[in-house]
Amino acid sequence: MADDKIYVDEADGIKRVMNNAKLYVRLLTKFRNENNLNDLNTLLGAGDMEKAQGAAHTIKGIAANLSLMALFQQTLEVETQIKNKAVDQGAVDTLNTVFAETLEEVDKVLAKYA
Repeated sequence: MADDKIYVDEADGIKRVMNNAKLYVRLLTKFRNENNLNDLNTLLGAGDMEKAQGAAHTIKGIAANLSLMALFQQTLEVETQIKNKAVDQGAVDTLNTVFAETLEEVDKVLAKYA
């Protein structure tokens, strides 16, 4: 990745689970296997802004708890747009890209503990 985004702040993430790296890896694996972004995209496509806001809020919370910094920031932006009923497709596209890039970085962290 050519940018300077922090996708996974592994040290902070482990600190958030009381320095239990095994638990952090388990939570990252769960995040990896549950693609909440599909739900958000489906809800946005259907125009269900209330449920889309809830889905964005869930992704944002998971990202914050796991120290997935770029994903947290981008989801926060999209969630704010949903609240303001002014969703920019470019922001959603960026969220999809950041989500995919975050998953790549999560895979690298998981590989370290495999």
